[in-house]
Amino acid sequence: MSAAIDPNSFGFLITDLSRLIRAEMDRRISEAGLGLTPGESRTLAHAARAGVVRQNVLAERIGIEAMTLSTYVDRLEAKGLVERVPDPDDRRAKLVRLTEAASDALGGVNSAAASIRADASASIDPADWATLLGLLRQARDNLAEARAAQSRAREETDA
Repeated sequence: MSAAIDPNSFGFLITDLSRLIRAEMDRRISEAGLGLTPGESRTLAHAARAGVVRQNVLAERIGIEAMTLSTYVDRLEAKGLVERVPDPDDRRAKLVRLTEAASDALGGVNSAAASIRADASASIDPADWATLLGLLRQARDNLAEARAAQSRAREETDA
């Protein structure tokens, strides 16, 4: 006897949305003629969100391997969109920083993202959309806090 799976559960809905958004973003970035691959555009967007950040932290935030990120950063650096600078706190580490030239590329990425948001919210009342975004932020914060609490508990046990 198999267990019933609810395809409309929180996890499945978020996973489906994420997959659909990523596929649509990849398609629109490719069609926009920005001269960026979908992976490069994701890296650029996450670097803009994070600010000046270590490569390993950026890779973790995107959810990719450090070597994959390094390839994307190499390409973005060759295009003049990011630069690697020494980390003043650790001379072995490099920080990724956007250049001024990144603004135009980010404008194209933001435009693609805005059009996807418009499609996703097309038949949703604006007040309901705002509520949805607030609830998703709260769910994200709840999970981040639960993860931090588990990490603190492990550290206390190990001490």
